[in-house]
Amino acid sequence: MSNTISIQQLFEFHQKQLKLEWLAGQENEINIISDTDDLGDDVLAGYFNVIHPHQIQIIGQKEINYFASLEIKSRSEILNSLDIEKSSIFIVANNAEVPDTISEFIRDKKVVLLRSCLSGAKLIEYLRYYLSQHIANRVTRHGVFMEVMGIGVLIAGDSGIGKSELALELISRGHRLIADDAPDFYRSGPEIIHGLCPPALDGFIEVRGLGILNVRAMFGDTAVLGTKRLRLVINMQLFSEERHTKIDRLSTTEHYENILDVEIPVVVLPVAPGRNMAVIVEAAVQNHVLLLNGYNATTDFIKRQQQLIQHNES
Repeated sequence: MSNTISIQQLFEFHQKQLKLEWLAGQENEINIISDTDDLGDDVLAGYFNVIHPHQIQIIGQKEINYFASLEIKSRSEILNSLDIEKSSIFIVANNAEVPDTISEFIRDKKVVLLRSCLSGAKLIEYLRYYLSQHIANRVTRHGVFMEVMGIGVLIAGDSGIGKSELALELISRGHRLIADDAPDFYRSGPEIIHGLCPPALDGFIEVRGLGILNVRAMFGDTAVLGTKRLRLVINMQLFSEERHTKIDRLSTTEHYENILDVEIPVVVLPVAPGRNMAVIVEAAVQNHVLLLNGYNATTDFIKRQQQLIQHNES
């Protein structure tokens, strides 16, 4: 699923960070290209370039100086070579004065013109970062997304298995809720998945028998987090007694779930009466952190037993 964002939304969301002001075209509702197939080799934002018409065209001081060095005819030829249906957003950097030739062109073609006090390099850096987040492919997973022991954990499982109850207990133990029931995930890097909460669900959790609870109102602002990198999936499953007895207690098999072409480690936790799932989840997360740091307790245990056997035999 791809997302779109209009120039009005970009201005509303990031006016403060980008120091933006409208100069022209505020009435023009223009969507920033979000379909990567349509973009081809284009980038999301860059210095003025007729070869990349889809991008937001940044006009820095060098571009202004270059335009000033050209004859009027040459300036017009460069601007008229633009595919204006694709190059419809211009941002002037460094609070520079817009050359008359560009102002007239923008006014005649009815495109958007913004200005910022930031440098062109900063504008390009920030725009590419913000826009890549807005237009990234997203997927919704059923479960509760939380920060546990400092890392992002998706608690998954069949409906009614107790995910929200477990999340509520974890929150009471000092961990933080990101999203209940339907967290959204997007790919923010080659091997990085971030999760966030849909606006309508922000801060709320549903617990069977209690209904909808406002976590922020009950536990304070620190109990809710906006976004986090997904590092681990904990899959809660009901095991039959027969299946429970067949669990390999020394298993070192690693399981993964593919989310947006990124392999995320999965821990399967059997659900049974009397098990303190919150403590087990904390232990699973701590063990995963040790694995990330290169330590495997099972491998260490097996190695120790082998050394003891060899010592006794000798």
